[in-house]
Amino acid sequence: MASGELEPGQPLPPMRELAERLGVNPNTVAAAYRTLRERGVIETAGRRGSRVRSKPATTGREFIRVEVPEGVRDVSDGNPDPALLPALGPVFAAAAEEGDREPVLYGHAPVEPELVRLARAGLDADGVPDGPVAVTSGSLDAMERVLAAHLRPGDAVAVEDPGWGSLLDLVPALGLRTVAVGVDDEGPLPDDVRRVLAAGARALVVTDRAQNPTGAAVSATRARALRSVLREHPRTLLVEDDHGHRIVDLPLHPLAGTTHSWAFVRSAAKAYGPDLRLAVLTGDAVTLDRVRGRQRLGPGWVSRITQRAVARLWADGSVDAHAVASAYGRRRDALLGALAERGIAAYGRSGMNVWIPVPDETGAVARLLHAGWAVAPGARFRLSAPPGIRVTVSTLTERDAGPLADAVAAAVGPGAGPLRSYV
Repeated sequence: MASGELEPGQPLPPMRELAERLGVNPNTVAAAYRTLRERGVIETAGRRGSRVRSKPATTGREFIRVEVPEGVRDVSDGNPDPALLPALGPVFAAAAEEGDREPVLYGHAPVEPELVRLARAGLDADGVPDGPVAVTSGSLDAMERVLAAHLRPGDAVAVEDPGWGSLLDLVPALGLRTVAVGVDDEGPLPDDVRRVLAAGARALVVTDRAQNPTGAAVSATRARALRSVLREHPRTLLVEDDHGHRIVDLPLHPLAGTTHSWAFVRSAAKAYGPDLRLAVLTGDAVTLDRVRGRQRLGPGWVSRITQRAVARLWADGSVDAHAVASAYGRRRDALLGALAERGIAAYGRSGMNVWIPVPDETGAVARLLHAGWAVAPGARFRLSAPPGIRVTVSTLTERDAGPLADAVAAAVGPGAGPLRSYV
């Protein structure tokens, strides 16, 4: 493989056949294949055998970005609007003072009781089944721990396509295989989910609201259809990401509890600031026990000072979810409307991003950069979905919508067409 004699995607010979050819014990070949699989060099697909990975274990999608020159407007970064984030100084000062009075020491509880109480109350109100609560260093940390708790190298994970680039990097980095599930405005397509689960996918990751990059949000109708599919495959590990919490005013329609093993992640990053690095995780008892046990052997716990600060933010109602959702909604709608007036199909039902299918992704990104707009290349978010670009509306004003839409229309032309999976 290192010399190029075996190319990406090329199948490897069956283990017994290779053992006979090399004159070694089949167990030796099996051990070698296992080592290569665990290192992410090869992948195994049941009876279809093993083959060289088509991409390295870590694909580095974060490096698929444009350098933003001075004077170019950056609408590519996926960040929330700083003006909509709450002040952190007072809550951290209060949390630190509490820590001075009652220091957290080794052996103390890893989670802040008030944070758990507030989190559980919110989860109950949203219809998420009862379960233990853990705190992780953000949603990606939670997903990594949940996937590692249940899956083995070579297992297939069904992911949304287009979907969150960091997750698309994480899955192969764990030695797992990504399989694509199409997405439309209402979430993952049930027929695609049924197909990949029937083909052997062991896990499914779903973004409930503000899906990145398309803005999809799981509707009540879609949730019923997905639950029906999951009931056909009760051993599927279901992971739900609700990173749109407190920035979206669409109701949550959770799938949790439909399968034996499930996890539900709620991050503070988009509503309260990415640097908080905190997410609340709940799930079935076995999953949470495995996650918390492994966490104890690593970082131990997430700073209780940070947990106390987030609990105060939640308790004080420092983020008006309706106001924040309305602010992002006005910006999305302004851009979507301006694009529609120019014959450009685009999508963004919730959250802070708009997805625009384009016929030539590289050309569109380059032409928009020349016109003074830096957008995110769709390659960061795609497996097999058609090309597109992502625009983050967080810092756009409604007056920006027209000029940006003009630039997009000039860069891609009308009639670029919708996503394969989009309606």
